Amino acid sequence: MTGTDPEAVRGTGRTRRSDGAPETQQPERPWRSRAPRFATLWPTMVMGGALWVLLWGDLSWANVLSGVALGALVALAFPLPPVGTAGTLRPGPLAHLVGRFASDLVVASFQVAWTAVRPGPTPQGGLVEVPLRSTSELLVAITAGLSSMVPGTVVVDLDRSGATLQVHVLDLAGSGGPDGVRESVRALEGRLLRAFVTRAELVRLGLAEPSDGPAPTPGKEGQP
Repeated sequence: MTGTDPEAVRGTGRTRRSDGAPETQQPERPWRSRAPRFATLWPTMVMGGALWVLLWGDLSWANVLSGVALGALVALAFPLPPVGTAGTLRPGPLAHLVGRFASDLVVASFQVAWTAVRPGPTPQGGLVEVPLRSTSELLVAITAGLSSMVPGTVVVDLDRSGATLQVHVLDLAGSGGPDGVRESVRALEGRLLRAFVTRAELVRLGLAEPSDGPAPTPGKEGQP
């Protein structure tokens, strides 16, 4: 490359290897750089479709597709930093989580309706501090969201550093007092953790017993 202007080499998109020979830089293809981003859109699209259907109260293809498109648009227009968490998915505990949550919604709706029409003194609400087991921001946020969706319960504050929720209940005495509220929220968190976190994390949090190793094979005394 004697007599070649380095600036000209740089201007042509070439770089020099360690042996001095020029090396052409391959431009990154746009679709390759965007593929991982589009692959992460599907949870937001599914959640957007579900929330849109719940808001309209009508399960139809138009509402589902509108919610999916809106979720994708929000994710593209307002991208959030990724929240990583090591976990897994267990269909059995997940089905139990969904079924119990649906049952809690129905029961709590009747309880709130009865509280509004029953005779007697007005029930006293209260604010209860609920410490959670998990320190994952994603799981803490999901626990807070699911708790707030139950009628009569609202999470008014979230301490991410200490994984603590400030929960306001409509009828503190009817909810079993502060201990009853804590037990209910932590039970919800436990079902969520059993559905999504690894067994090692469950053992660390005290939600599962450590698995014992294989039992030794009995043999004759003195036999290796």
